[in-house]
Amino acid sequence: MKVLVFDNYEAASEHAAQLVEAQILENNQSVLGLATGSTPIGLYKNLIEGVKARGISYKNVSTINLDEYIGLPREHSESYHTFMAENLFNHIDISIDNTYIPDGMSPSPEEECVRYEENMDRVGPIDLQILGIGSNGHIAFNEPGTDPDSLTHVVELVASTREDNARFFPSIDDVPTHAITTGIKSILRSKKIILIASGKGKAEAVKQLLSKEISQDFPASYLWNHNDVTLIVDQDAYALVQTEGQ
Repeated sequence: MKVLVFDNYEAASEHAAQLVEAQILENNQSVLGLATGSTPIGLYKNLIEGVKARGISYKNVSTINLDEYIGLPREHSESYHTFMAENLFNHIDISIDNTYIPDGMSPSPEEECVRYEENMDRVGPIDLQILGIGSNGHIAFNEPGTDPDSLTHVVELVASTREDNARFFPSIDDVPTHAITTGIKSILRSKKIILIASGKGKAEAVKQLLSKEISQDFPASYLWNHNDVTLIVDQDAYALVQTEGQ
């Protein structure tokens, strides 16, 4: 795992965008794995600027999102369909037909998981996967205890994850209890992975990740089993790490 430490969130986001743009310039038909939540917003702002200022094109790019809440229509203000439209897709020249997000309103979430995994096999493999990390070490919605051989599956969100996401909803009671998420094995099939961590609230998670101890209790630790992961972290999130030996 390559660890890159930046002074602040803005600098970290800018560098992450540079890596994404380098991937697209290398292969304009790249498949990008995308994440939601507050962490990648700065990255997406930089990618939008790249279209306007640097002529980066997404016309031939495909994207595969990690997850979606179960029970939220795609038009809901907090669905990940809406998130991606508002924070990226509406501002770049990507074809919506080339963007893929799980259907949280499927009458059979389990069948949707199978369909989505098959779709990933058809469109992928993912050339570059963007990840954030939860305060409990989750990646995507793979909570502690997730089988490392998991593919796309239905997950019940633990209390800490719902609490982390409650800031996006009127109250904790409005946060969905279940989601469809790409599995750990699915994520690790990506050719390259960028993990972004920012803020003091992620410092404990970053410290545990960089202990290099692989445990089912800390899903992000499975990233050590991948041969091309870059951790992009700001000083606040890196604050608890003992630099010797890292």
